[in-house]
Amino acid sequence: MFKFEREQKIFDIANVKVGGQPGQLPTVLIGSVFYHKHKIVKDERKGEFDKEKAEEVLKKEEEISNKTGNPRIVDVCCSWPEAFEKFIDFVANHVDGPFAIDGATADVRIAGAKYVKDVGLSDRVVYNSITPHVKEEEITAIKEAKIRSAILLTLNTKNPTISGRLQVLEELLATAQRAGIEKFLVDTTVLDLPDPGPVSKAIYLVKERYGLPAGAGTHNAVDRWKSRRKLDATEYMLATSVANVFPVVAGANFILYGPIENASHAYFYCGLADAYVAYAVSQEFGTRPLTRDHPLYKIFK
Repeated sequence: MFKFEREQKIFDIANVKVGGQPGQLPTVLIGSVFYHKHKIVKDERKGEFDKEKAEEVLKKEEEISNKTGNPRIVDVCCSWPEAFEKFIDFVANHVDGPFAIDGATADVRIAGAKYVKDVGLSDRVVYNSITPHVKEEEITAIKEAKIRSAILLTLNTKNPTISGRLQVLEELLATAQRAGIEKFLVDTTVLDLPDPGPVSKAIYLVKERYGLPAGAGTHNAVDRWKSRRKLDATEYMLATSVANVFPVVAGANFILYGPIENASHAYFYCGLADAYVAYAVSQEFGTRPLTRDHPLYKIFK
């Protein structure tokens, strides 16, 4: 294993800590709810959904999170501005910790930012996400909402390589700071089917050069693969497991694992990877987990 020479930032977002050296903290897992075509959503535009089933999936994820020791950030997805209030209210009332506001367009995200400001939830919010193409109106909305945490998406379509991802990060950091962001989660961006490899290397380099928490939604690579080729259920689960674990071994601090229904798999394999990493660095560098809730102590008990 390895230890970064640069000091590693640890951010506390509504009592969830993210960042640090490999083995210090569990990987934070980010699962999506109310996403496009989510079966529990009855009307995406009006924000109507099955409250009983929504509570069920959130509760199940909480139980799995407690079992492995991996903290969670619930990714609240939305496609229509008028629906966001209902989605945000429900999650905020059923989850104690942080949640992300993940709008399909800038207008939706801006509506979400304005709402969390109005109801006093800004300190619990992770803005998902700030990209190199963000408009000034959105930057202003984030700043006015006093949101302090955000995912920075290193999207570089002109140069979709490891170096290309790093090239846009300086610009992203400057933009995020203008928006009042103080806690940066760097998403090294899946663009193609084999991208979990380059994405993981980019995570390593972000942490090595900047010391910032980094991660990715590597499940996206498998989802795009599945849309081109018929993967059976076992193949899909195994491919997603490999894709999500690969960055953890490279030092990732958070993983956007996809639909919240996948929690039972995602928490187990990411927690297991955390335990392996922590055990290795404890032997090599004497690095110990900063919490007794680390998967190292929970997975094998």
